[in-house]
Amino acid sequence: MVGVSGASGTPYAAAVVRGLLAAGEAVDLVVSRASRLTLLDETGIKFRDGHWQEDLREWLALGADGKPHFPAPDLGDVRFWPAGDLAAGPSSGSYPVKGMLIVPASTACVAGVALGLSKDLLQRVASVTLKERRPLVVAVRETPLSGQTLRQLVALDEAGAVVLPASPAFYAGATHIQDLVDFVAGRVLDAAGVPHRLYRRWKGELGGARSPEGD
Repeated sequence: MVGVSGASGTPYAAAVVRGLLAAGEAVDLVVSRASRLTLLDETGIKFRDGHWQEDLREWLALGADGKPHFPAPDLGDVRFWPAGDLAAGPSSGSYPVKGMLIVPASTACVAGVALGLSKDLLQRVASVTLKERRPLVVAVRETPLSGQTLRQLVALDEAGAVVLPASPAFYAGATHIQDLVDFVAGRVLDAAGVPHRLYRRWKGELGGARSPEGD
């Protein structure tokens, strides 16, 4: 399950969904109302429930620079759930999902999940994920962090979630903004146990980021 909240960072969500599909994983998707405003601002895409396949296909084709970069994906393994549908399948613990990735996670989303609120489907699924002891990865994207948010993140960690700040690293030899986005997306997939090749892994060799891939 992938939940997209209203924080800046819609390229992270797109990279994670592409990575899941490339790994052969089925994806249940919920896009919050706030995230649609962010998506519109960052990409110009209007995400609509009634045209979600068309809009998602356009979104996933964009690179982090906002230009078409990736081939149009096959959405046959994607199931979309409207954010206001609290009767959706994933709102129940009996619905079969492996876990949930919230990317990006806003501080409002963090607060709602930490407090156990269910104001929309995203928060409800996160609560279900925790109570069912399934993996929950929260890719928080905010800076600086207030003491209140830090306490809420600690509460999520204590509840069993993986708190994963959207913090790109540079040892992987990034040469493009997409490389930085893919690093964060790759770490999200790592936390979920999903195989990928989104970034160059550290091999214990200084200067490896400057060497051609495969050296």
